[in-house]
Amino acid sequence: MELTYTHCAGLDVHKKTVVACCITPLIKGEVNIVTRSFSTITVGLLELSDWLHSQNVQQVAMESTGEYCSTVYNLLESGFEVLVVNAQHMKNVPGRKTDVQDAQWIAELLGHGLLRGSFIPPLPQRDLRDLTRQRTNLVQERAAVVNRLQKIY
Repeated sequence: MELTYTHCAGLDVHKKTVVACCITPLIKGEVNIVTRSFSTITVGLLELSDWLHSQNVQQVAMESTGEYCSTVYNLLESGFEVLVVNAQHMKNVPGRKTDVQDAQWIAELLGHGLLRGSFIPPLPQRDLRDLTRQRTNLVQERAAVVNRLQKIY
């Protein structure tokens, strides 16, 4: 199959680690596949970003793994074209047993243009959502405290 993206990466995101696989072209139509693991703390994610830049990666894809992928997405969105892909679209392929194989599979699918990203709202809308959720939580906590005080008296 023909490559749609020549410099791309697939990420397998977990709670404590991110496994990244970069696929870049070599001479004579061959490809270079490099895999590394990074921590999900800020320093590790900044190392991931620097490493992806050093590999000349332009497109990055990752599975939507709940809340774990949002931090990675927020950090990488300013420097790369990032796709968050529904995990069900890729899980139907047998034979992938490790995080490294998962990351490589995601990178290969992205390289061939076979992935479609999920809708991620723009940053101002995400910020507004976070703010309204925080306000809702504070109002609920206030109501709980008032109810406890009324129970006492």
